[in-house]
Amino acid sequence: MSLPIPSRRPLGRRARARALTLLLATGCLAEARSETRAQDGPASGVTLDTLSVAGSGLAPAGLNLRTPDRGASRLGLTPLETPASVDVIAGETARLRGQNTMVEAVTQNATGITTIASPGNGNGAFTARGFAGPNSIQQLYDGTRLYVGAGTVTFPFDTWNIERIEVLRGPASVLYGDGAIGGVINVVTKKPVFVPLNEARAVLGSDGVARLAVDSGGPIGESLAYRLNVSGNRAGGWMTPEGDFRNLAVSGAVMLRATPDLDITLSHDLGYQEPARYWGTPLVEGRILDRLRFNNYNVRDAKITWTDNWTQLKAEWTPTADITIRNTAYRLQSRRHWRDVEQYAFNRQTGLVDRSDYIEIYHQQEQIGNRFDAAFKGEVLGFRNAFLAGFDVNAIAFRHTNNSPYGGETSVNPLAYDPGSFLNLAGTLPKYATQTRQASVFAEDRLILSDRLSLLAGVRYDVPSLQRTDLISGSAFERTFTAVSYRFGAVYNPTPETALYAQYATAVDPVGSLITLSQSLAGFQLSTGRQVEIGAKGLFWDGLAEWTLAGYRIVKDNLVSNVPGQPGVATQVGRQSSQGFEAALSFQVTPAWRIDANLALLHAQYDDFNQSVNGAVISYAGRQPIDVPERVANLWLNYAFLPAWEARVGVQYVGETFSDFGNTARRPDYALVHLGLDHQVGPGSRLSLRVYNLLDTVYAVSGNAVDGVGTNWLLGRPRSFEVAFTTAF
Repeated sequence: MSLPIPSRRPLGRRARARALTLLLATGCLAEARSETRAQDGPASGVTLDTLSVAGSGLAPAGLNLRTPDRGASRLGLTPLETPASVDVIAGETARLRGQNTMVEAVTQNATGITTIASPGNGNGAFTARGFAGPNSIQQLYDGTRLYVGAGTVTFPFDTWNIERIEVLRGPASVLYGDGAIGGVINVVTKKPVFVPLNEARAVLGSDGVARLAVDSGGPIGESLAYRLNVSGNRAGGWMTPEGDFRNLAVSGAVMLRATPDLDITLSHDLGYQEPARYWGTPLVEGRILDRLRFNNYNVRDAKITWTDNWTQLKAEWTPTADITIRNTAYRLQSRRHWRDVEQYAFNRQTGLVDRSDYIEIYHQQEQIGNRFDAAFKGEVLGFRNAFLAGFDVNAIAFRHTNNSPYGGETSVNPLAYDPGSFLNLAGTLPKYATQTRQASVFAEDRLILSDRLSLLAGVRYDVPSLQRTDLISGSAFERTFTAVSYRFGAVYNPTPETALYAQYATAVDPVGSLITLSQSLAGFQLSTGRQVEIGAKGLFWDGLAEWTLAGYRIVKDNLVSNVPGQPGVATQVGRQSSQGFEAALSFQVTPAWRIDANLALLHAQYDDFNQSVNGAVISYAGRQPIDVPERVANLWLNYAFLPAWEARVGVQYVGETFSDFGNTARRPDYALVHLGLDHQVGPGSRLSLRVYNLLDTVYAVSGNAVDGVGTNWLLGRPRSFEVAFTTAF
């Protein structure tokens, strides 16, 4: 829905507060009834995806402390009621700020989250609280875990069909199983609605950017509603050659309101991507030369394609106000293909760029699963209580085809070069297949001791098992893991709009990608972790301002390390820890001015980590973990300066990181400045100008190193602009 730009007629502070409070309360009631419950009619409430603040013209930003979510608790608590650090990012916020990808929406809005995106991880890997990658920061789609094939998450990626993104920082294994010691990112899609809506967007920009999107929803009779979102993006790219990209996202759902208490929703999502075939820019004497910045050293016939199909059947039954029963059955099918030369290094002796690792890989993956839970409200020993229990089962089939041992080496002139063609020395053959079975049971309870004090506890028991078959030799092995995770916390409310909390949580991380676990790692146990967190959060100035504070310490044991003196042999030893402070503020200063800011300060280190390097034992104790920045901040400032105009500026800061264990291959810190200008053309139409990376900062999203020396950086987007027109019809 389009957002009206405000008139200049001022409202009193308390009048604004009452309007905003009423709006938020209406949305909370609708969301609390059901995550999938659509609107019954024009007077039934407002959901996040259609949230608009009449009279202010500002994006539906804020910390959403009173918005129920299920990312941090299956009980549907609000962040104010949850003893944990939670960000709830409205999809409309991301779209108004020009954030076209899920990665941009998370890293530019959530507290302390950064990206290490590359084509090798599906352009979808994150860092949080001192930990990096999909084995530590788990990604969910509508509350369902996506099992990662060889560390690659390729879906979802577009923000057009997103209602909100829920980010839980810190261990979340008690909710979603192994692989969540750093946090969880849950993408919630737009749902069918019983109120007709239609919206479209067209975008043109620099580097040949073109985007088209449509969102349509409404009733099909009295008891059936639908939602359809389609978005497509393409560009010529900012590096040459092979820098162009294109993608398509289609999300459709129909909901049957079988009875007033029973909703059944069938949805299907398609994601198709051909990302830029770009694996980084070589460093020359430790830096990026201006004349090499826009050069892509991949081969001419490079290819990357990712296709994901996701089908879900959801049922939610609320026979009484105190009982809710939910079931979700789903099927995910992923097909991925890479054909690239992936390693580049400047050769000081020859003055050429040496290229290696000519890699071709195919993934075929299918995940079928079912999740069931039942929630009950009542009393225990005279105290109000909410209890939930359920189970989750999955079957994942994965097949990996590649051309290992990934040979091929070429050297090219860094300025005048022929990209050449792909070299396939070993031949591309099916190498292994896995069958993974996962079963878990979980429970969660909230006991309200008084109007000011509540206790929250949860437990989960997981039993994942893997069978891997070598398709060349025919050999096979099996491995079954067991894991118990738990957490407990308390929330104290000194006032109705303030919460103090403390939490203790445990977590487990896999020793590698579970569904692609190799035999060399099969004998290891799951890595274990634990966190202690204390914090405070609340609202002030009649609800116009929201704030959060958190301090934590996380310790992770059973890291994997090479055996000293035995290259290629690994053992499970060591420890990694992190401790930090996080703060966030969202403040509607005046009807025209708004500020949203967050800051994360972190100290992360390897406490006990050894590696054999050229026959010598090297200790990395005290070193900063790979890819983990210790300073992260975001700032968004909005100014509605005329009745039909609004401007915004965003600043994103990421501290220095390292590409090696020894912290010698440094990647410098960076700050990005983004601008936005919106003009409300009519009641349902908006014209927007977006400027990305205003200062044209050269920065590295991720990087590689050899023997402690950085070889190449995967650079982020240079200065660019887009013009968008959005209209409701």
